[in-house]
Amino acid sequence: MRRDQGTGMSLPARRLTASLMLSGAIMPLNALPAVAQEATGQAPSLAAMVEAGSLPPVAERVGEEPEVVEPLNAIGTYGGDLRIGLRGSSDHNHILRVVGPQGLVRWDPQYTEIVPNVAERFEVEDGGRVFTFYLRDGMKWSDGEPFTADDVLFNIDDLVLNEEFAPTPPRYTSGGEPMQVEKVDDYTVRFTFKEPYGDFLAELASPLGQHPVLYAKHYCSQFLPTYNDNVDELIAKNEATDWQNLFLQKCGDLEIPARWGNPERPTLDPWVIKEPYVGGTTRVVLERNPYFWQIDTEGNQLPYIDQIVAPIDQDVESLILGVIGGRIDFGLRHIDPPANRPVLAENREKGDYHFFAAEPPGGSNMIINLNLTHKDPDLRELFNRKDFRVALSLGMDRQEIIDTVMLGEGEPWQHGPFEDHPYYHEQTAKQFLEHDPEQANALLDGLGLERGPDGVRQMPNGEPVRFQVDVIPTFDPVWVDALQLVEQQWAELGVDMEINPMERTFFYERTSNSNDHDAAVWNAKQSWVAGQIPQMLVPVHHDSRYGIAWRDWYLSGGESGEEPPASIKERLRLYDEARGMTDPEERRKTMLEIAQIAADEFEVIGVAKAIPTYGIVKNDLMNVPEKMPSSWYYATPSPTLPQTWFWKDE
Repeated sequence: MRRDQGTGMSLPARRLTASLMLSGAIMPLNALPAVAQEATGQAPSLAAMVEAGSLPPVAERVGEEPEVVEPLNAIGTYGGDLRIGLRGSSDHNHILRVVGPQGLVRWDPQYTEIVPNVAERFEVEDGGRVFTFYLRDGMKWSDGEPFTADDVLFNIDDLVLNEEFAPTPPRYTSGGEPMQVEKVDDYTVRFTFKEPYGDFLAELASPLGQHPVLYAKHYCSQFLPTYNDNVDELIAKNEATDWQNLFLQKCGDLEIPARWGNPERPTLDPWVIKEPYVGGTTRVVLERNPYFWQIDTEGNQLPYIDQIVAPIDQDVESLILGVIGGRIDFGLRHIDPPANRPVLAENREKGDYHFFAAEPPGGSNMIINLNLTHKDPDLRELFNRKDFRVALSLGMDRQEIIDTVMLGEGEPWQHGPFEDHPYYHEQTAKQFLEHDPEQANALLDGLGLERGPDGVRQMPNGEPVRFQVDVIPTFDPVWVDALQLVEQQWAELGVDMEINPMERTFFYERTSNSNDHDAAVWNAKQSWVAGQIPQMLVPVHHDSRYGIAWRDWYLSGGESGEEPPASIKERLRLYDEARGMTDPEERRKTMLEIAQIAADEFEVIGVAKAIPTYGIVKNDLMNVPEKMPSSWYYATPSPTLPQTWFWKDE
């Protein structure tokens, strides 16, 4: 099978993107003309099943109101596999990015506005307090059962708002109270908030906003005691600890491998699990959903591609070899550090692929979070001294790191949106970037951290200034290489930093759940627009590793965790206000006010500006853009609609 390069699309300027993101977050789309079209085309394998009487006709399967999608360049043809590469046992979000979070709404391919998805249309009323979603009449789950408003109520009332299952995520609250959902009719649901919530649609468009339509009531309700008097038998049979654990085993959640571990679970996705993502497996396979609810402009049911096949490799080097050897058809995640580009460029002809551009919306490739809520009181006191954090920043030679590790690409940067973005905040991005070891040593001297006989500074208790930085080597190999240079640079200041590499599952448990870390590395590719959690400004997310105990306090409404200082409290208050704002300019000003407070505190340490990266795509894989936004909140590449990609015929 030969493959041909698509012609792609251009990305708008970041300034236009950001402003449209905000206005799109409250824009009702009910005024857009609906396209009524009956599905007539389908994959040959499904046509054979219809002929045999084992599957309903395609027009019945997609319902009366399928979404009509215009492919990027051409109407596709059916068939073939799309091969992607997974890294290890915790790369579930790679599957999510390709299959897509099929929520009520989604971002358009350019990341400029929010468009209907599972919902056929929506309305926003009462100043951003009331959101009405009109579902697609006749839409079905992947097993052929109807998808209706009852599924949405099950997801919200029995799970999202059920504190016995899990705490209600902040994205479903406003004014300190959870939203309310009501069934208007079988295909209409209304969400009501206490206060205006301008960010809500953007939250729903993010990968973490799929909860209202994630679970099929007719299947997943059997794992709740409310619906099944015999749930204890299922708990014992499946060796679960309780009904909550049983539910996650069988129905999964947004960001856990179990989401892709049960072929029996019905979904709304374009492809459904055939070979599950479970321990010990060597590959994951998803096959087309015969009831998927999108069609192209000629009435052909999507997706075009039969299967997604994802072999599992244990390291990035194996993924690179897979690309070069022609065994991966689309790749971006894990393979895009600058160090990999030369070898991938050199082997394009051999691997029969070309590059596409992946453009971040802002931020940094690498952030170091000192744990300001450390369980050790001495390290906590040290880390909470701003002069200590400033000294570490001034003690970093970022240009050496960029030249040595990043092949000279990039520029020193703390974090935050780029200069041409309306949310740009200069102090956040550029303070304390200069390499000034003399000033750094003076600050450390001023803190009373005298050097011991071995040259390592000592804390007041006589213990050395020594801490570990947790890092996932396989997530981004640049991180470990950069940390090795930082380790040397900080050693010159008398600070003994040790690199602590670990597997991703253990990293999350240690840094995001148990709060057992000294410091940790992550990225901060953000622009702070609606739908993006600004976790380096406010501790509201598991990636806010400078303040996990503060995050727990915020998410629990003060019931757990640790009460934060006044500066954090004020930012959390302003953040809650910003989430509710329906005026884009008012929201922007409030976020910049938050940024100013955070910049004055200087809690996190960045390394370099997030640079445009690249992905690879086979030459005969059609309808793949030449450029696409690169962001977790966009869930690259899913808004480009991989269900419209197809293989060029011979």
